[in-house]
Amino acid sequence: MPEKLFRLAALAVTLAGPAIAQIAILQIQIVEGEGAVHAPGSRSARPLTVEVTDETGRPVPGAAVSFHLPDDGPGGAFANGLHTAVALTDGNGRVSLHGIQANRTPGRFQIRIVASKEQARAGVMASQYVAEPHSGVATAAAAKGRAKWVVVAALVGGGAAAGVLSAGKKSAAAPTAPAAPPAPPVTTTPTVSIGNPTTTWGRP
Repeated sequence: MPEKLFRLAALAVTLAGPAIAQIAILQIQIVEGEGAVHAPGSRSARPLTVEVTDETGRPVPGAAVSFHLPDDGPGGAFANGLHTAVALTDGNGRVSLHGIQANRTPGRFQIRIVASKEQARAGVMASQYVAEPHSGVATAAAAKGRAKWVVVAALVGGGAAAGVLSAGKKSAAAPTAPAAPPAPPVTTTPTVSIGNPTTTWGRP
């Protein structure tokens, strides 16, 4: 009887072994967002995406992934206003974090990323940068924000220009000379000449 119980226990361990081994080792990889450069004080539109797999390369869904920003220096805050955010991987073993709000301290910083599933854990660091206030990145971000206003102004200005042009075309036409005032009527006064009667006498 004890031998039979031993065999059953060994069988249970054998069956449970592969299931435990599937998540015994986690691997985490940054898919998108590594090396992102943020304009000072801006909110990132580019997500930070990581993928979690097991030792065979298969995606691990439902893994908890935590993101940690530095408490001081270059960095910022996540969309929740904190320096830490947690999300679960989807069916493809991926999770994306959006809306990192960069602070105004220029320099390089790292986001510490940790994935865990049951007893397995894995970590990686994502390098990010906050650009100098007057750098090309900051200027480009500011110009992008002004682009909409420039387009609107161009449209409005174009309409005004069209109106001026139209008015110009009308004024460019040959001016019509004003009609000359009618000449005053000429009044003639009849003249009667009365002369002395003249009598001519001839020879008979």
